[in-house]
Amino acid sequence: MSGIATKTRVMTGVSPDRIPYDDLMAAQDAVIMKGVARDWPLVEAGLASPQAAMEHVKGFYQGRPVTAYRGAPEIKGRFFYNADITGVNFSGSRAGLEAVLAEIAAHLDDPNPPSFYIGSTDLDIYLPGFRGRNDLVLNHPMFERNPPLGSIWIGNRTTATAHFDMSHNLAVCAVGRRRFTLFPPDQVANLYPGPLEPTPGGQVVSMVDFNTPDFERFPGFREAMAAGQVADLEPGDVLFYPALWWHHVEALEPFNILVNYWWNTSPAFMDTPWNTLLHGMLSLRDRPEAEKQSWRALFDYYIFGPAGRPAAHLPEHAQGALGTLDDRSARRLRATLLNKLNR
Repeated sequence: MSGIATKTRVMTGVSPDRIPYDDLMAAQDAVIMKGVARDWPLVEAGLASPQAAMEHVKGFYQGRPVTAYRGAPEIKGRFFYNADITGVNFSGSRAGLEAVLAEIAAHLDDPNPPSFYIGSTDLDIYLPGFRGRNDLVLNHPMFERNPPLGSIWIGNRTTATAHFDMSHNLAVCAVGRRRFTLFPPDQVANLYPGPLEPTPGGQVVSMVDFNTPDFERFPGFREAMAAGQVADLEPGDVLFYPALWWHHVEALEPFNILVNYWWNTSPAFMDTPWNTLLHGMLSLRDRPEAEKQSWRALFDYYIFGPAGRPAAHLPEHAQGALGTLDDRSARRLRATLLNKLNR
């Protein structure tokens, strides 16, 4: 898309075994690390030819069916809703990886091909041994507590409509070129999120067509564009962006592979805030405005303010759920909540 002038910051000279994780997490901004994965065998194969990259991937495949998505040429790679938003404009099915790669290969020279897409697919399960040859150096204590999930994404010229994930992300452009258009979380209203369900890929997506934005219908998108940034990735580049950042992802070549790593830094016993948001719709959203503002003050005190403040004036034995959570107290709090929800 055009209209976004800001380019994502680029770091050069980053050694694969010295990725500055502390700096990335402290800045909480997107950054491209040029060429960090340039020496991956998959990257080398992709630079030789799409077929060489396919053969490299197939060398690790052991037959487990993958989930493959297909769209007609008319969607031009944009996996999205159908016209009346009652479903999606593509189909999905389980298939052998070799068969999907063969379909992509058959259309490499097609100027208007069908769209093929294998979404987030666990590397360790579906391509055992892949990470022994192609992997980032994940040498930071936060990964000892929260091991990243490594996934692979394969397809032709496809577009993943702008959405957010609840995890931090390292995205490796392994084959082909990719363009990420990124927005910080505070741009949510200007991106006009679609329905909670159904969704094209499991996450809420922007309803704006980035190629031809309708500014009469979505006037706030101009503000999103002013706050957004564009990250153009070449093979071997690694993009970091924080959790909850919106990202619109375009694969730009007849064959493309992305490898990414998701992780969280919160303890595993913590629930997902998305459940809290859904419960907020049920319990808060439609209350009178005055009540909502009062509840906002309570949430600021108990949730969004300093974590230790609500319990600071209480003796430890009386703090209960106000104290620091651990696995045991989290289980107790979850049981209390389930009991209240089931009444």
